[in-house]
Amino acid sequence: MRRFARPKSLMLILSVIVLIVLVVIGQHLRLFERAWFNVQALWQPMNAQSIGLDQYQVAIEARVIDGLDDDVSALTYDPVRKSLFTVTNKNAELIELSLEGKILRRVALVGFGDAEAVEFISADTYVITDERQQRLIKVHLEKDTTFLDAADAEQMTLGVHMRGNKGFEGLAYDSVGKRLFVAKERDPMLIYEVQGFPHYNPEKSYAVHVVNNPKRDAGMFVRDLSSLQYDERSGHLLALSDESRLILELDVDGRPLTTLSLSKGRQGLQKTVPQAEGIAMDDDGTLYLVSEPNLFYVFKKPAQP
Repeated sequence: MRRFARPKSLMLILSVIVLIVLVVIGQHLRLFERAWFNVQALWQPMNAQSIGLDQYQVAIEARVIDGLDDDVSALTYDPVRKSLFTVTNKNAELIELSLEGKILRRVALVGFGDAEAVEFISADTYVITDERQQRLIKVHLEKDTTFLDAADAEQMTLGVHMRGNKGFEGLAYDSVGKRLFVAKERDPMLIYEVQGFPHYNPEKSYAVHVVNNPKRDAGMFVRDLSSLQYDERSGHLLALSDESRLILELDVDGRPLTTLSLSKGRQGLQKTVPQAEGIAMDDDGTLYLVSEPNLFYVFKKPAQP
């Protein structure tokens, strides 16, 4: 009987080790929190103010952006031009896209470093981030503009958690509250709220106020942040995570409400979105998404009967 005792003990030890490894992996991927959220969603009533991301279905899937070989990064909707803007960070450009994913215009970016995000602020005015140097750069785009030089632009540097290449990946703007949301990718994953930049009233003194919300950030059960979108109608914030393959809706208090999965078989997707980098939402609530290197997606919410 003793000959069988050692193998049983060894199997027990191996089982415990495997269990510990699985728990560690699950915690690292935030799988337990995500599963608990999904369980709660089954019995909790839908928030009346919710965007309802889980109801969205893909309308355009993985359309190649013709004429673009470089990696796209970030996306913003321009309600004046009724078009989209993205940036490339290798051969740095600001690129205007149609709502069908066609290139309308290309503007060279000079001195912008590692351009990672772009956000519409007001007519002809945008903010572009330099990820590594953590710069926020305000630019003005005219009809005949062929290049933008960062040296000529209003800019500021936050200079927080400067180690490594996990800097500013996403931007969103609240035009009513004059807040610029800035997403730090991870290590640590944070969302800053910047007030006072860009400077919109020259008659007032220039004062910048930067805050973050640790409680909100800790409640996001995603591994990283790739892009942000602020919904003016609900006051909710959308957070895109490439590694978690998820778009998360946060209410005004920062609580997760609904999610949109970017995995195969969900939201009507035939294939998993490979590397989601930017999201934007238009006036009708249609969601647009770009994925590296040059794929374009559209998600729409079915009309309610």
